[in-house]
Amino acid sequence: MTVDTQFIGKEYEPITYVIGEEKIKEYAYAIGDLNELYINPEFAKKSKYSSIIAPPMFVVVFAKGAMDKLFSDKEVNLNMSRLVHGEQEFNFHKIIKADDTIKTIGKIKNIYSKNNNDFVELQTDSFNQKNELVVQGLWTFIIRG
Repeated sequence: MTVDTQFIGKEYEPITYVIGEEKIKEYAYAIGDLNELYINPEFAKKSKYSSIIAPPMFVVVFAKGAMDKLFSDKEVNLNMSRLVHGEQEFNFHKIIKADDTIKTIGKIKNIYSKNNNDFVELQTDSFNQKNELVVQGLWTFIIRG
């Protein structure tokens, strides 16, 4: 095993991201999801959300900073030339709206070996400005042996 298990539990400094209405729209157009709640402020204002909301997978935009912390961590020292994305899963708790301020904390949840490959699981917890958990992610990265 090349990734040391001593780093299980290591937590990174929070990353803060302000959810911009334009960024939500750009993301919606990029993924081809033209739901009026994502792109039309007048429509969204009349909805139960009273604002444009972010598509669920917008989480990738604001949680990326937590991944960057892991990837640039010289202590953990992941071999980026051998790293591939394994899987991701999310538990969504609250709707994310334009102008929300999201704080994401990344933590190494697990490190293990299987079939001569190392697996690193990063848990991300993202909170809004009310300190409510909006989404929890689990990102699995594989360092090929």
